[in-house]
Order: sequence, then structure tokens, then C-alpha cells
Amino acid sequence: MANVSLINLKKQFGKSLAVSDFSLEIADGELVAFLGPSGCGKTTTLRMIAGFLDPTAGRILIGQEDVTAVPVHKRNTGMVFQRYALFPHMTVAQNVSFGLEMRKTPAAERDRRISLALDMVRLTEFKDRYPRQLSGGQQQRVAIARALAIEPKVFLLDEPLSNLDAKLRLEVREDIRALQQRLGLTTIFVTHDQEEALAISDRMAIMHDGKVQQVGTPQDLYERPTNLFVADFLGKMNFFSGQRVGDSQFKTQEGLQLKVAAVAADTVTIGVRPERIDLSSEPGSENSVPVTLKSCAFLGSHIDVVLTGAGQQRLSCQIPNTAVERSQRLLQAGARLFMNFKATDCVVFSERGGR
Repeated sequence: MANVSLINLKKQFGKSLAVSDFSLEIADGELVAFLGPSGCGKTTTLRMIAGFLDPTAGRILIGQEDVTAVPVHKRNTGMVFQRYALFPHMTVAQNVSFGLEMRKTPAAERDRRISLALDMVRLTEFKDRYPRQLSGGQQQRVAIARALAIEPKVFLLDEPLSNLDAKLRLEVREDIRALQQRLGLTTIFVTHDQEEALAISDRMAIMHDGKVQQVGTPQDLYERPTNLFVADFLGKMNFFSGQRVGDSQFKTQEGLQLKVAAVAADTVTIGVRPERIDLSSEPGSENSVPVTLKSCAFLGSHIDVVLTGAGQQRLSCQIPNTAVERSQRLLQAGARLFMNFKATDCVVFSERGGR
């Protein structure tokens, strides 16, 4: 296995800058997710690592080897694509064998690796079937087995779960994580799905407009976002614009006084996650924002509540399933309520938030 070093990577298509000055160190055996909206540059970066695209500038190191100019077939990276990319005229075993044959692996070693790869993804009994005879989840596991059979130094996955239904996504996601940890594979996982990234990664790199916005553990990024994009993209957050008016004091544009655990002189926006809010008919002891209930959506584990604040600002909170019965009397459209939250639940930003 090997670590991966991305050094000032840049990719330009004509006048369009797809990736700008991307630098990142990925440790041996670490799983890092590239997360961001469509067009942010995450897949372009992955394809540069794989060798399918040449960087406009910068370097890529796998282990101690500079592979920036090394062709795809000599990088020893295993790639899993969004659309499986299986050969329909080949059996499962033949699909898994393809990369080994291209590398001229001896027949006995090839058979051993095929058997091992299919066993890892629990498809040994399907080795003689064709892709059309498999479910979507089984086809994706074949693609994973094909990538693992070459014993890659780096495992690359480009939105591998996006074509699966919700239950299969969860199942295959768990399989990928278990395999990655069992094999100690250095892995880069590209996705636009926040839940996938949070659940599967050791660290995440959030991208926007070709730039890395923040890198850290899932908990760090969720609890301590460094800018408004990360805060708004990863989960939900309610924002209040205003200014610092004293130690641990913040005044919103509408004149509300809010307590914040720590507020810098240049703070102009504070944010609070919906699940940190207590919705009540009475104001709380620390921070209370008067709101009007607009709508509710039951989502199984919790209820999403949409509210409007001063100036018709759209706000939200989450009520856990365990508290639904107790909160039922509050959940009436048009009800006048209070969003109550603690000073320690506020995140501060020096950027101006939108409405």
C-alpha cells in the first residue's frame, strides 16, 4: 500500500479552471472522501490521480514515486466507476480477470486472485454468470472485485453507489468500508452524498468551484466548519447575520440579542444546526428566536420543521422521533413558537450569510 501526495494540482480545460491549487496528503491505509456539488472538481481530481487526465500543473506522488507523467496502466491504481463498466459478453470471473490479463499475470496466480477477490465480495457462486443476470448491487461488487484483483496500491471510487437504490447503497457502502479496513487500502472515494461521506471516511475534503474548502474528520467538518459554504453544504444550518456587540454577545440585523460562547471582533454571521434547537411555546434561558411554524415533514427517525423568522427568514429544526408525541400540540401550521438554543451550539463566521 502507499500514501498519496497531491501537490498544487491544477486542471484547466480551455479557459475553464476545473481544479485550482489542490494540495493534500493522504496517509497509507486512510480512506478520504472528496465531497462537493456537481462540477466542483472532485471527479476531475480523481481522474488525474488515476492517470486518465494530465494535470495542467502540479504533481502526484504515490508512495515516493512521482506518477504525474506515468500512464494509467503503470500506476497500479484500482478504479471503480459510477456505471460499473462491466463487459456484457464476459462472465463475472472473466470481468474480474480482465485487468490481470492486461498485466500478463500468470494463469495460476490469476486464478488465485480471481477466487480471492470474488470471495471478498461474496460472489464466488456467481462467477459463471453474466452481468445481465445480476442485480445492480451485485454488478457493482463485480466492479469492486475487478479493481481489487490487481492488488492496487491505491483504490479509487467515483460515485460508485449513485445508481443503486437506498437499501443497496447502504449495503454496498458497508461492504466497501469493511473491505478497505480489512485490506488496509489507501482509498479515495468521490461522492456528492453527504451521508455517504460522513459514514465511510476517515477524513473528508469538501470542494467547491475547483477549490478545497476544508479538510478534516467528519466530526470536525460538521461541528467546526470554517466557512459558510461548508456549514451550509454539509447538513443544514440556520444563519443569523449581524455583528458582535460585546464579549459573547451578538446582535442580529433584526435586533435580537444572542449569546455566543466565543465571538471574534469580525464576526458577522452565526449559525446553529437544526438538531441543536428546542422548539417551544415559551422562550428559553439563553437564546430564543420567535418564529412561526410553516410546515412539517415526517421522516421516520425525526420530523423536519420549517419555520419563518423576522423578515420571512426561512429557518428549520428537527424533532426526534422519541419526542414527537410530546411535541404534537406544537406542530400546527401558523403556531407562534420559539427556537431555543445554547450559546455553545453557535458557530461563528466572519463572512456575511445570505437570506
